Amino acid sequence: MLAELTNVPRDYSWGSSHLIADLQGREPSGVPEAEVWFGDHPGSPALLPSLGMTLDAWFAAQDSGAGTATRLPYLLKLLAAGSPLSIQVHPSREQAVEGFAREEAAGIPRDAAHRTYKDDNHKPEVIVAVSDRFEALAGLRPLGATREILAGLVQNEGVTALDRALEGADEASALRDALGWLLSGQAQSVVDGVIAAVRQAAQATPTDHFAALARIADAYPSDPGVVVALLMNHVVLARGEAIFVPAGVLHAYLSGLGVEIMAASDNVLRGGLTPKHIDVDELLRILDTTPGEAPRLPAIVGEPGVDVFAPGIADFELLRVTVDEGDVRRVRLRGPAIAVATVGAPIVSAADARVQLAPGDAAFATTDEQHLEISGTGELFLAMPGR
Repeated sequence: MLAELTNVPRDYSWGSSHLIADLQGREPSGVPEAEVWFGDHPGSPALLPSLGMTLDAWFAAQDSGAGTATRLPYLLKLLAAGSPLSIQVHPSREQAVEGFAREEAAGIPRDAAHRTYKDDNHKPEVIVAVSDRFEALAGLRPLGATREILAGLVQNEGVTALDRALEGADEASALRDALGWLLSGQAQSVVDGVIAAVRQAAQATPTDHFAALARIADAYPSDPGVVVALLMNHVVLARGEAIFVPAGVLHAYLSGLGVEIMAASDNVLRGGLTPKHIDVDELLRILDTTPGEAPRLPAIVGEPGVDVFAPGIADFELLRVTVDEGDVRRVRLRGPAIAVATVGAPIVSAADARVQLAPGDAAFATTDEQHLEISGTGELFLAMPGR
């Protein structure tokens, strides 16, 4: 089966007022539009209009009487950030299984504000920029580079105290201790001092990095997450570039439109830039504080017109397919697939069905479809299980 798939934008406060509307060629709704989910996740299952049912209900109907519970291993999204998302990290599968069982045994309601593990799955994710510019924070920067940044700031007690806290031969341990200290609520004077110095630097030296930190401070004044952001890699993606965020890696998306794919989970531990609950001890337990470069994910150039974003996990793989008039791209599937168009009017064809997509439109192909053919003109992203 190949069928149209639809959903409505989720109105999270950090969403853009226009990016999704611009992509879809319609007037903005007047409220923030943050994400459109294409998948069977119960938080916002997509709709199969031709069948009059949501995708999770369709899977349930297929499984009826079989004693199984089929679900997509991934969730595909359009993500439009108008302001910074919370700094966050996701657990490994083993950590999620243990944490979910622990909170279930403790009787913590799954919708409780202080609940951390909503399910027992991991949540690695890839985001590919669709806008010409997409900004993110991803991973902790090597300490030598961070201390050079601190040395260039106007010196005050907060900056000096943070620099001193980052001393130590073991960078991972120094970063873990500093993060715990910053998020503990015991270092507010340090946070305020560093934010003041960052604001001065953004005015005196308006680099991308300082400008981003100043915007974050404007959105979350006095939040310790602003200083956490200072410790992270600032990443600017051009259209078609991607980052891969595995378990344990601190990250936050700041601005822009992207196509995001992740394992089908809702497990998020926050580390700043949010009014929501932050479980500092659990965050530090699962966080990988090993510093390094930003986790960019280069595309693998496959067949003509097909770029593959493959992080090497079983949950998902994401293809970017481009076509010009007269082109036909034949893509072999590995399990259920979802296509979402981002440019032009690509056509998705299977053995006995054909769906033409406009930007923002999506289609779902079931496991019995072994190949899809992409024709027409434009660009789409195709999600499927990983290798």
